Amino acid sequence: MTAWEKFCEFLLCKVMGWTIDEGSVKEDKCILLGVPHTSIWDFVVSYLYYRSRGEKGKCMIKKELFFPPLGWILKAMGGVPVDRSNPTNMLRSVIEQMEAPGRFHLAIAPEGTRKPVKNWKTGFHMIARKAGVPVYLGYFDWGTKHIGRGQRFELSDDARADMKKIQEIYEQMHLTGKHPEKYITH
Repeated sequence: MTAWEKFCEFLLCKVMGWTIDEGSVKEDKCILLGVPHTSIWDFVVSYLYYRSRGEKGKCMIKKELFFPPLGWILKAMGGVPVDRSNPTNMLRSVIEQMEAPGRFHLAIAPEGTRKPVKNWKTGFHMIARKAGVPVYLGYFDWGTKHIGRGQRFELSDDARADMKKIQEIYEQMHLTGKHPEKYITH
């Protein structure tokens, strides 16, 4: 474990009071869902968790936030700027990055926003199916301050049916967002 990884674990667990439930994903390529996403702090907590496990995750962030100096910090933390005005090109670009050699763990918030939404986005499903990578049901529970990569979820050809099952699994976990009123599972 590097000094930075130890520092991230210290900051997350000792200073912020979080408990890590499990380690990182073993596969070289995967998608990690991050639920519930109700605050920008979810990104910080997730970053500290994944770095403390010796990994460098990637996360799609709207390109509008990549201005100096914030953009430099976001890139250093694994942020990937995306143009949300063209979803097809965005997905194609992410799939190409996923198919490139090397490790690529992509964290995605299926809610797509920090605002309350009933219909979660299924772009991760398309990326995972096209790139042939597994999906893990990652979580950060602000109520209990537990965080983990979650269980592996086997995707089918039916994105809507899979999303319904995924939301049911998350609902059964009784997670609490940093802003609980912004988290809707069904």
